Amino acid sequence: MDLSGTDLTYGLLGLGALGAATLPTLLRRWAVSVPMVFLGLGFVVFLLPLDPLPSLDPVGSAPVVEHFTEVCVLVALMGAGLAINRPFGRRTWASTWRLLGVAMPVTVLAAAAAGWGLLGWAPAVALLLAGILAPTDPVLAGEVRVGEPTDAEFDEDETRFALTSEAGLNDGLAFPFVMAALALSAASATGWSGAWVGHWLGYDVLLRIVVGVLAGTGMGALLGRVVFRARPTALRVSERSEGFVALAVAFGAYGLTEVLHGYGFLAVFATAVSLRSAERAHGYHRVMHSFMDQIERLLTAAVLFLVGGFLAQGGFAALTWRGAVFGLLLVLVIRPVTGYLSLRSAPAAPRERAVTAFFGIRGIGSFFYLSYALGHGHVAAPAAELWATVTFTVVVSVLLHGILATPVVRYLDRREARAAAEAKEAGANAAEAGATAPEKESRSAGR
Repeated sequence: MDLSGTDLTYGLLGLGALGAATLPTLLRRWAVSVPMVFLGLGFVVFLLPLDPLPSLDPVGSAPVVEHFTEVCVLVALMGAGLAINRPFGRRTWASTWRLLGVAMPVTVLAAAAAGWGLLGWAPAVALLLAGILAPTDPVLAGEVRVGEPTDAEFDEDETRFALTSEAGLNDGLAFPFVMAALALSAASATGWSGAWVGHWLGYDVLLRIVVGVLAGTGMGALLGRVVFRARPTALRVSERSEGFVALAVAFGAYGLTEVLHGYGFLAVFATAVSLRSAERAHGYHRVMHSFMDQIERLLTAAVLFLVGGFLAQGGFAALTWRGAVFGLLLVLVIRPVTGYLSLRSAPAAPRERAVTAFFGIRGIGSFFYLSYALGHGHVAAPAAELWATVTFTVVVSVLLHGILATPVVRYLDRREARAAAEAKEAGANAAEAGATAPEKESRSAGR
């Protein structure tokens, strides 16, 4: 049989799409996540003696990797923003602010210190590695993210809400750390100078974050008026349930914000949250979210399949034992400790805080930032070793969190259901006691 590369590609695409559609339901009761399955399938397929299989080189194909993972992140951010039911606010999003304002920068600093001391890399490269691994990605463990949009504003448990909202924002907030590392690396290569600090604070931190948030919020509000309340019927796409509009919104918000020198990732999530608040209970949000969820599953399956193939072709050849220890340290120690400490006064039970802190899942966003950094700046470290260290950290996160997500979240759900039942029973007993009290008083008065 003559097997061409094109034929094999079509076959794998078809099987992958079918798997992305059926595996979430088939694996619902098992402690195995869909990303784990596609990671394993990619590894096995690329081990087979099939000549048409391509050679996977993320270093040599950095622009392709960058833009492919960029699209994956955009789709995930749009879906996450549409899924959040809770109204935006300082108190209602308290857990999110703690994770972003405390856990994220402390995690980056601790990871940079570990990269400097353990790996022996220059401070700029250690900071770059920490910034690359800063974003969290609950897409790779679906059990710990919020579900589809609903009418209830506060139906999400604190763990799912905190992890989803954190991931929606820190994908954009990781950029300043990466840009600082690239600027520091460039300054170190040309002779030390602190001139970059002012530009970084004013442009990369202040301006680009503000523009990203304001542009996204404004576009979401404007689109909400058009999509749901425009006078011309042709513009009210909510009445025709066109789900792919969400993809257009995500790409449009990202591109326009980048033109305005803002962070497009922040803008996409802000646009989705703002669009959702325009008509919070409208069923069209569920249509858009469903479409984005399907695209997200396809893209995630493709990325994890290729990561598995990369490992089969020797992706860990450049991994050192120090790099492996670094990845384990980040996933098992640094993020859980910083996350838990940041949530000490958050509105959640201790067990929920522990789960939220532990499930700081590393994923596709890290691949984007790594390919972006290698293509846009001078990095004084072996690219192959960087890829091996980052990939190892992501794979550990996919396997560990994928195995533990289902049993841990089920345990929390059972405790929450038990607490709700006890509260309901206590309320019923109190109501019954209140109803019998007047009867007892009347009997006493009759005597």
